[in-house]
Amino acid sequence: MTTLHWVVGMGGMLGSHVHRAVVAAGERVWQPTEPVPWRDPGAAAVLVDHASQFLAAGQGRPWVVYWCAGAGVTATAASQLQAEVDLLACLLAAIDPPAAQLGVVFLASSVGGLYAGSGVPPFDEGTAPRPLSPYGRSKQAMEEVVGDWAARAGGRSLVGRISNLYGPGQDLDKPQGLITQLIRSHLERRPLQVYVSLDTTRDYLFVRDAAQRVVAATHRAASLAPGSRMTKVVASQRATTVGAVIGELQRVLRRRPPIILGSSPLSGLQARDLRVRSTVWPDLDKASLTPLPVGMHETLLELQEKLQAGRLGPSA
Repeated sequence: MTTLHWVVGMGGMLGSHVHRAVVAAGERVWQPTEPVPWRDPGAAAVLVDHASQFLAAGQGRPWVVYWCAGAGVTATAASQLQAEVDLLACLLAAIDPPAAQLGVVFLASSVGGLYAGSGVPPFDEGTAPRPLSPYGRSKQAMEEVVGDWAARAGGRSLVGRISNLYGPGQDLDKPQGLITQLIRSHLERRPLQVYVSLDTTRDYLFVRDAAQRVVAATHRAASLAPGSRMTKVVASQRATTVGAVIGELQRVLRRRPPIILGSSPLSGLQARDLRVRSTVWPDLDKASLTPLPVGMHETLLELQEKLQAGRLGPSA
C-alpha cells in the first residue's frame, strides 16, 4: 500500500529538499491548501486541522510526517523556541490511535544544539545530550515530545540529529549557515564577521544528501514495532575546520572570502569540536556524498541567480 507523506516546513531548506526526495522516490505527498501562519496565535489550530485532513486523505494507509519546521537559531529567545515546542505537541496530540499506529513522525533535531556541552567528541547516538543554549534545550524538549507521543499513541518516532547543513535554499534572513554567508559576502563585496576560532571543527553536510538520508531512514523506521522511538545522527561524518572551509571556498571563488574575526557572547554556547559519527543503521550512511567543493559551487550558482534577480534581501 502506498505511503502518504506530509512535510511540515516544506518551504524551508531541509523541508524543500525532503519534499523533492520523497517525490523522486515515487511516493505520494500531501500538501495543505493553506499555509500555517507560524507567527499567529492561530497556528496551532491550523496545524491540528491539517493533521485531521492528512489522516483523512490517507484513508487508513501508512503515513509519514516530517517535522522540518522551525525558525530558531542559537540567538533566538527562549519564549519563541518554546512556542515551536508547543506547536509540535499540538500537532502530535491530534494523531491518536489507531491512526497513530500506522505512521512515523520524523523530527529534525540538531547536532550542534544537543551536543554543545557533551564532552569529548566524536559524538554519536549514545552520547548524552548536554545543550548549553535555549535553542539546544528546545530541541531536546522536542525530542522528548515526539518520543512520548510514540510511547503513548503507539506510533513510531524518528529523531534525526542533523549536522551543519549547507546548500541551496538556506534562509538568508537567519544569521546562520557559514558557507552560505561567506559566499554572500563574496558576492556583495562586504566582509563577514566570524565569531569563532578558525580551528573550530564542524561536520558540513550538503542538504540534498541530508534529505535523501532522512527519507531512507523513515522507510527503515516504518518497519519498527508500534511505539518505537529511534534516534539517528545524520551527518557527513567528516570533520572540517572553519579555516579549511575558508580555504576551500577560496579555491571555488578564486578569491579569499572577506572575513573579520571577532568575538560574541554567543560563542560560549557552541562547542569548539563537533565531530560526530553514527552507529545506528550505518548501512544508510554508505551512499555517496556531494564533495564540499561541488556543494559550494552549487550554492554559489543559486546565490548568484538570486543576486541578479534582486532576491537576496537585506543582510542578516
